[in-house]
Amino acid sequence: MLINTITGKKDLIEYLRGKSASFLLSLSNTKTANIEGITQAGIPGLIYLTPTLDSEFVCTGEVRSLENIAETPKGVPTPALITRAIHLLKPYSNIEVLNLGLEIKPKVDYFKLNDFDINPSNQIDLGAQIDAMGVFQKGLEFGKNYETKDDYIILAESVPSGTTTAAATALALGYDCKDLFSSSFKTVPNSIRTQTINKALENIDSKDELFDILGKISDNMLIFNAGFILGLNNKKPLILAGGTQMACVLLIVNKILEIMGGEFDTSRLALCTTKWVYEDKNSDIKALLEMLDFEINSYYADFDFSLSSHPALKLYDEGEAKEGVGAGGCLVYGLLNGLSKQQITNQVESFLG
Repeated sequence: MLINTITGKKDLIEYLRGKSASFLLSLSNTKTANIEGITQAGIPGLIYLTPTLDSEFVCTGEVRSLENIAETPKGVPTPALITRAIHLLKPYSNIEVLNLGLEIKPKVDYFKLNDFDINPSNQIDLGAQIDAMGVFQKGLEFGKNYETKDDYIILAESVPSGTTTAAATALALGYDCKDLFSSSFKTVPNSIRTQTINKALENIDSKDELFDILGKISDNMLIFNAGFILGLNNKKPLILAGGTQMACVLLIVNKILEIMGGEFDTSRLALCTTKWVYEDKNSDIKALLEMLDFEINSYYADFDFSLSSHPALKLYDEGEAKEGVGAGGCLVYGLLNGLSKQQITNQVESFLG
C-alpha cells in the first residue's frame, strides 16, 4: 500500500513517518441535511445524529445516542469504522472532539470535548444564519492557543450535507468549481443539490463582504477550521483529514489571505484523503487544490476494500461512500506507522460481525 502525491512533494509526509499524532474531530450540524434526498450520510430522519454517533464510535467503539451505528439507506457503514480501526491498531496519542454546533452532544467521558457555544446552522437555501466572523475568531483563537506534545495534528470533520455547503461556499466566493465537489452518493443528486445551491446564491448581495457571504451560505466547520489553520500558523505540522470539504476550508483561507494580504507558510500543512475521493469521476479534488494561490502538499492513501468479501464494504469500492470522519488522513497515518491493508481490512470487518 502506498501514499500517493496529489500536489506538492512527498517530503512532508515522509518526515511524519512513525511520528505521534493528536486527532481532532470537528463536528457540526447544518439544517441543509434536512432537505430530502440531499445526503445519505446517515439514517433517514436522524441525519443530525451522524456526527454525534461518529464521535462516540471513534472514541469508545460504541454508539450511545442510538442503538445502531449510522449507515446509509443502501447499507454503507460510516467511515468512522476506518478511523476507529486505525486507532485500535496504532492508537492516536490523543483524541479531542470539537463541538461546532451539534443538535446532540456525544456521550463520552475522559475525552476532551471542546465546546465553543456555536449553534447549528440553518439550511443554506433559507440563509445559513451564521455569525461567521464570530465563528472564525473562535477558530483563530483556538488555533493560537492549541498545544500538543505530539509531533503533528490530524484535523477531521463530520458534517452531513457538508459537500453541498462546501460547494455553495466556494461558488459564492467566486471559484469556478461547479462540478468539482464530491458527494456521499455514488451518483451526485445534482437536481436537488443544484436547486439548493442556486437558491442559496440568490441570497448573496453584491455589497456583501467575505464574512457576510460565509454567514449566509457556509457551515460552521468550514469557517472555524479556516480560522484554526491561520491561528495555528505552522506551530505544528497539520494534516487536514478529508476530501473536497477540507479543500473548501483551504479555499476560504485563500480568500481571506487575498483580501487581508500577508504571507502564509504552508510547508507544514497538508491535505490527506482517500483513493475513493481521488478517483471519483464526479468530482476533482486536485483541480480544487490547484485554485489556491499558495502551494499545498496533498496525498491520498492507496487503500480499498478489495481484500474484503463483506458486501457493505464493497459499496465503498463502488463509489457509494468516499470519505469522512478523517478516514483518508487516518489511513495515511496508519500507513506511516507500518499498518498493512490486510490488518486494516480485518479490523474494519470485525466491527460488522
